[in-house]
Amino acid sequence: MFKYILKRIGYMLVTLWIVTTITFMLVHVIPGDPLASMARNLPEQIKANYYAKYGLDQPVIVQYGHFMKNLVLHGDFGESLAYPGRGVTDTIKKFSPVSGRLGIQAIAMGFCIGVFLGIIAAFNRNRWPDFIVMFIAIVGISVPSFVLASVFQYFFTVKHQWFPTTGWGTFKHTVLPSIALSFGSIATYARYMRASVLDVLGQDYILTAKAKGVNKISLVWKHVIRNAILPAITILGPQIAGIFVGSFVIENIFAIPGLGFNLVSSINDRDYTMVMGQTIFIAALFIFALLIVDILYSLVDPRIRISGESK
Repeated sequence: MFKYILKRIGYMLVTLWIVTTITFMLVHVIPGDPLASMARNLPEQIKANYYAKYGLDQPVIVQYGHFMKNLVLHGDFGESLAYPGRGVTDTIKKFSPVSGRLGIQAIAMGFCIGVFLGIIAAFNRNRWPDFIVMFIAIVGISVPSFVLASVFQYFFTVKHQWFPTTGWGTFKHTVLPSIALSFGSIATYARYMRASVLDVLGQDYILTAKAKGVNKISLVWKHVIRNAILPAITILGPQIAGIFVGSFVIENIFAIPGLGFNLVSSINDRDYTMVMGQTIFIAALFIFALLIVDILYSLVDPRIRISGESK
């Protein structure tokens, strides 16, 4: 198990370095820079001093070397170019808890409701509960989250005034964004879980358990769910990172001061260091989530750990 985890961590570090390198090159390919508008009317010498201060007068490969040195040796992303004095790390610490809270609520809601609906649909195949769950799944997959968010705002904030329209601060501010963000997850988990449960129900060991007289609750919990939930765990990993990525539009619609909202602003401002820091943070979270999924996989199904160690 230790070797299995160690190998995954090695893959994680290599992947993170590749993502960092590609992102660095891409943000420097974008036309313009964050200092262009600020230094437009300044004398040439002062403008040159600005560019020298932030290293923008150096070749891209030299800038990359300085960035990686500060990142690896000091864990320092630098400070914002668009807003001097604002540290990138401090910005991530300030805005990520907001996105984290919103995303965790959405993931918990999506996973629990989606898995439950998938199980109900599978055990009621071709009956009305199955049709209702599949209808919900089609709506959740077909309708974008920002459309649902706008509909929710109209019915629950404008027409009935049950929840705040925008802003952040209380639990009520999180309800509608969380539901809008989780609807697609509910649909995905429901479809995956339904298909997985139906596949498991047709396996020989389920028939053997029934023949031995195993009661229905024990059969469902120990034999069906444990084996059928693996696909749901697989997609859980990327969605953990998606709490920061997938909430970009939702955070803008509800004016939520989260990391997604801030990252969009940083891209518009050509704020290289801010974009790099937040992208690396999200990428690291995504890769770490995949590592957790691998470990959960090996705990749920020991055969995966054994085959992984034998390679």
